[in-house]
Amino acid sequence: EYDIDDDAIVVWEGQGWVGGDINRAWFKTEGEFEDELGEFEVEALYSRAVAAFWDFQAGVRYDVEPDPSAAYGVVGVQGLAPYWFEVDAALFLSEDGDLSARLELEYEFRLAQRVVLQPRLELNGAFSSNETSGTGLTTSEFGLRLRYEFRREFAPYLGVSWARAHGDTRDLSEDPDRNSVVAGLRFWF
Repeated sequence: EYDIDDDAIVVWEGQGWVGGDINRAWFKTEGEFEDELGEFEVEALYSRAVAAFWDFQAGVRYDVEPDPSAAYGVVGVQGLAPYWFEVDAALFLSEDGDLSARLELEYEFRLAQRVVLQPRLELNGAFSSNETSGTGLTTSEFGLRLRYEFRREFAPYLGVSWARAHGDTRDLSEDPDRNSVVAGLRFWF
């Protein structure tokens, strides 16, 4: 994803798995690049189906950037809630004992056979403060992406995104409010 409004920020998010229907190994990554590597995290998770459309996940997360890097233990759930809401919720326990949480929600409105509008909400919170964040709700991001599916596996999109820092995290952040227009490519195989 390319942030059109900002100075050449490229953002990525990817995930994949290997395994069967019940037990899987998930790999997730997300980050950004602006002249140099910005935020960058990777996760390796064991996943087990616990109900129809729901997986319990546990594993590790490693934040390569920002410096200093950090390691976390992860537990969470990923699945499809009633009315087709995609949910990814996780708790993170850092090597320093800091507990944080992330909730991501997505939904797809099919406007035409190949045109999809996808709202996305991400909420991040912390249960203890440190040098980069306060307690409570730390950041939120809401975005809308309009994509055209040439094939289900290949779909360019345009969108908008509104990101905010909250509470004490807002005071510690260099860029507490970020609104952007984005263009990107969604693909899978």
